[in-house]
Amino acid sequence: MNLRYVVPASLLISSILFTGCAKNNAEPALNKSTTSETVATNTNPSQSTASPDLQPAIDQYRSYVIEQCDLFVKETEKFTTAVKKGNLEEAKALYAPTRMYYERIEPIAEALGDLDPNIDARDGDVDPSEWRGFHHIEKALWEDGTTKGEEEVADQLLKDAQLLRAKVETVDINASMLVTGAVELLNEVSSSKVTGEEERYSHTDLYDFAANVEGAAKIYELLKPELQKKDADLEKDIGERFASLQKELAPFKVNDAYVSYEVLKEDQIRKLSQTLDALAEPLSNMGTILGV
Repeated sequence: MNLRYVVPASLLISSILFTGCAKNNAEPALNKSTTSETVATNTNPSQSTASPDLQPAIDQYRSYVIEQCDLFVKETEKFTTAVKKGNLEEAKALYAPTRMYYERIEPIAEALGDLDPNIDARDGDVDPSEWRGFHHIEKALWEDGTTKGEEEVADQLLKDAQLLRAKVETVDINASMLVTGAVELLNEVSSSKVTGEEERYSHTDLYDFAANVEGAAKIYELLKPELQKKDADLEKDIGERFASLQKELAPFKVNDAYVSYEVLKEDQIRKLSQTLDALAEPLSNMGTILGV
């Protein structure tokens, strides 16, 4: 996940639609390796003035993060095993569902040094000699049509996933991180997922899109009781807009799988971005109301 200023998704879509740029030729977004320090700075516990009433939400979020990390490690092991065994089709099938566990909690990874770029950097985000992780394997699976040469990358990816799991036990989580994380998960969707930039080889962007939304929705759900006390209208508005966004995503899911992003038409992408923008604005007000 990249920490960026908020760029309306509709503006990004307009640029794509009217300049005629293909989704899979989009330029890489802000270097992932530069973002973790920014997030860590913004999540300093001393900066939070949140009410003690938010502590239950913080504790529940930590439990959620640990749960997602446990599943992430488990599924990453399956994925990397398929890669090392040369099972191309199995590796392709496991790739996007495995990433969803990571995408739901990406703000946490960004607060832990180089873990996010090590796991999730795209081609061009980091120095070629340092590029590893999911997208390195993605390129091999879909563009090169092979798992050969990815064995060491797969081993390192599993180690990085296990390191993430170990570090979440002690990472500082506060109310400010929750609110910032929810907003930044949506920013991530608007800046790379909705443009088709994230999964440029596999076109499995909708998995990432949905997981980012689910991660943001989880934070909203945990903060909802306190938000309702302080501003019931805002809480209701955010809830309704999450429901609208999830409704827009639903037609693109068949059983447990999302369709290729290449299937979406221009008007469908535009509608997703508009619904996303409509949610981002009230969600960004949540921190002010909660005093974090």
